[in-house]
Amino acid sequence: MTERNVLIVGGGSSGWMAAAYLQKALNVEGLPRVKITLLESPDIPRISVGEATIPSIRHLLAVIDVNELEFIKATDASFKQSIKYVNWVKKDNTFYHHPFSRIRRQPIDLAGEEWLASDQKIPFMETCSEQPIICEMGRAPLMMKPWDMGAPLTYAYHMNAQKFADYLRDISVPRGVKHILANMTGVSLTDSGAIKSVSTDTGEELTADLFIDCTGFRAKLIEEQLNVGFEDCSKWLLCDRAVTMHVPYDEYYPGKVRPYTTATALSNGWIWDIPMQNQRSIGYVHSSHFIDEDIAEKEMRSYQGGNTEKLNSRFVHFKVGRRHNNWMKNCVAIGLSGGFIEPLESTGLYLSDLGTVMLAEYFPYSDDDMESMSFRYNRILSNRFYEVLDFINMHYCLTQRTDTEFWKTVQQPEHINDRLKAKFEYWKVKPPSKSDFQDNAFFTNTNTSSFYELKGADNRLPIDTAALWNHESYECILYGMHFLKDKCDEWYGINRPALSVHPYILQRLQMANQKLPPHEFWLQNIAGMKQYKMAYQPHGWVC
Repeated sequence: MTERNVLIVGGGSSGWMAAAYLQKALNVEGLPRVKITLLESPDIPRISVGEATIPSIRHLLAVIDVNELEFIKATDASFKQSIKYVNWVKKDNTFYHHPFSRIRRQPIDLAGEEWLASDQKIPFMETCSEQPIICEMGRAPLMMKPWDMGAPLTYAYHMNAQKFADYLRDISVPRGVKHILANMTGVSLTDSGAIKSVSTDTGEELTADLFIDCTGFRAKLIEEQLNVGFEDCSKWLLCDRAVTMHVPYDEYYPGKVRPYTTATALSNGWIWDIPMQNQRSIGYVHSSHFIDEDIAEKEMRSYQGGNTEKLNSRFVHFKVGRRHNNWMKNCVAIGLSGGFIEPLESTGLYLSDLGTVMLAEYFPYSDDDMESMSFRYNRILSNRFYEVLDFINMHYCLTQRTDTEFWKTVQQPEHINDRLKAKFEYWKVKPPSKSDFQDNAFFTNTNTSSFYELKGADNRLPIDTAALWNHESYECILYGMHFLKDKCDEWYGINRPALSVHPYILQRLQMANQKLPPHEFWLQNIAGMKQYKMAYQPHGWVC
């Protein structure tokens, strides 16, 4: 087999995830099949951000053959077991969790239906998962000694994305990835319109069989050279910018490191709160049509509380949408160059992760394979994008908030996509179940010709395969946001019985209380996190 050459243009998290994963996944030991080069500009400012991930990141790390503890130390990482949603239903400081672990009763799991028929005084996820309470207890998902609590808890990480990129670089280059620090100055195309080579300001002419565009929103290859268009999805998600800030523990340590991400709804959007080992990263995702920059920044600083004038902030402008094709000719867009959805469910790195893993699975070992592999790749990436779009759209349109024009607007029918509307209508008749995701032909939408503006070779309707979020995840958000509350009164009456928590969950919580250490204690004693002096309690902590 002839060795294939891959050129990744752009570094950062996406570029180095692609380099590290493809190097390990495609090259059999002693039989190299793919030669990987990464071209990275030394002049583009590197911005340190906090990233929250989902459990799929652990597959990527396992393939790359990363030692978990080394990774945690190198990236200032902490554990993430859930997302805590505050003030999303109403502006009343109530919350619900979307955890990673859940019990499944056998032989039939009727947890959702039993909860709907109850008085609903216990939050739904607390009746089928121990993790929300473990998170509120502030416990790590690992013990100080070898695990002996039965089924392990599922978790992901919070981490410094810049340090993550550096960590992947430092392990990939010794393994054979060629790293070139130079600026791209030009691109040469073949007669058929494919990319032939990339030139640099150091005089190099870099050729490859496959080019990977990791140049972020600029999309220097997929858009500027191959003219692949962009599908604007801002109709469904109105937020178009974020103001962000790092809150260092040296002066602002709240006394704990929460083992979950917090997403708190504010006046015109929501704020992420990502705790790491040395700081918290916060960012207010909002809509420029409803709030100006000065007020948004003041609201973010008010959320943090305390004296934050000396802390720098920055604005990030973005557009929600996707490339009509992630793979065109011999160019694959991975990361922001391929599309963006606001990170409400921590899918920022996930989409880069997915793009990389799928490219390894559909890698073209000859030019003759390019068309068939790219067709399948584009289908999978587009389907998964719309799955994420539906799921995040749901968080907004189920709100009951009417305190600002933003929250009144996001729940209007014209801002709910058709596929999600069809799901809602069907789930008003029956609760979500696994079979609902075999295809998306429901009674209310079987005659609908198109949901989205699909471009390129594949014009079939997108399919939600529940590859990322199944019916259980939908139940979590639906019932956390009081979907069907009025219907339950109609179906089961107003005076409904209380629901007891499953004995297994109670047993797990008892074990967790005895065996799981506080999150910050694990980080300090196992990962070497510095012990900070508590400075004050920020406003965001008490939510």
